[in-house]
Amino acid sequence: MSHFLDSLKWDASGLVAVIVQHVDTGDILMQAFADRKAISETLQTRLATFYSRSRRGRWCKGETSGHFIQVTGIFPDCDRDSLIYLGNPIGPACHTGAATCWFSEVALSDHAIVERGEHTSRSMSPATTLIALQRTIQQRKEDTSGGKPSWTAKLLSNPELLCKKVREEAGELCQTLEENEGSERAASEAADLLYHSLVLLNLQNVDVADVLSELRRRFGVSGIDEKASRQ
Repeated sequence: MSHFLDSLKWDASGLVAVIVQHVDTGDILMQAFADRKAISETLQTRLATFYSRSRRGRWCKGETSGHFIQVTGIFPDCDRDSLIYLGNPIGPACHTGAATCWFSEVALSDHAIVERGEHTSRSMSPATTLIALQRTIQQRKEDTSGGKPSWTAKLLSNPELLCKKVREEAGELCQTLEENEGSERAASEAADLLYHSLVLLNLQNVDVADVLSELRRRFGVSGIDEKASRQ
């Protein structure tokens, strides 16, 4: 531990910046600063701990609110003056009650700050591709304006058609291997399968984050043993 801490480039106040990222969704949750003691405590407890510049002292995220962040990995940047904590949040990360401290967006067209709906909805927070697709599917589900036809809405209203498409797309993905159709075709068919699978998950109120968490749970576990444990 000492060697790692000695390798960091502390600023004039003895601090480094820390970005906290959700281990499953990739969401950027919060940013804070940490001194040597805070990082040492984080390494020992696996709970995200920082140095509060306003209170001038140690701050373990969640000690008051119960919204701890369980740290699963720590990554220093190339200059060793900042860190990423990969973590699993217990409750919202932001003091406002939002899941992430970022819930506004700057419109690239006119540079205005955009906020849509309640900030706890995550509708404007930065999103990785699967999370953004999940949000789009939910928006199609909630859209009752009667505008242009939506394939997503049609699938959501017809479970039989949806299941048929999931099976069909899985078969077409397998076909790319069986008939040696190439990597581009495989990527295209995999995208179709992922999209239709996410629509099916939406219909069952399953968050993609839960799927990613389940995949992470299986890391380091024999697939044969995991399969046998379900029986």
